[in-house]
Amino acid sequence: MSARDCSRLVAREICEAISETDDEQIETLLDMIEGAEHIFVGGAGRSLMMMKAFAMRLMHIGFSSYVVGETTTPAIIPDDLLIAGSGSGRTRMTQTLVEAAAARGARTAVITGHPESPLAQAADHYVHLHAPVIFVNRQRPTRQPPGTLFEQCLLAQCDAMILMLMHRRGTTEENMRRRHTKFE
Repeated sequence: MSARDCSRLVAREICEAISETDDEQIETLLDMIEGAEHIFVGGAGRSLMMMKAFAMRLMHIGFSSYVVGETTTPAIIPDDLLIAGSGSGRTRMTQTLVEAAAARGARTAVITGHPESPLAQAADHYVHLHAPVIFVNRQRPTRQPPGTLFEQCLLAQCDAMILMLMHRRGTTEENMRRRHTKFE
């Protein structure tokens, strides 16, 4: 398989998967983001990496956002929101984050490939990405390595939500540039 063939396969799989995302689930999550005092993101492994990218963009468009586990992350309190990413919806560490946030009175949301999972059911809200993790449901919806399609869709869907939030808030690229790192 050529490089071009692999690139087209990846792009096609991402487009097919995220095109099935429920608009109402996304709109509800965006409302939760806009209603939160602070936004925390969490996850594990590569899902956490995608959520870190989301937290960075949230900060760029003017939200107070943090990554759970970083040394400068404050305590989560009522009026805050935790958004966790988990392909399987079964990652124990991520479920512990959701439970801890809820116990402290914060709202919780999960972006997952498995809406029937314990993690999705524990959250106040979930967004179902139609990119299930292979080892959980034994399906083979992708030719990519296990979990990869979910992680790609997580990043793409989060970036799409950033575009939607920019539109809602009237945020321009110039506004974002002012918040971008200047240590380069």
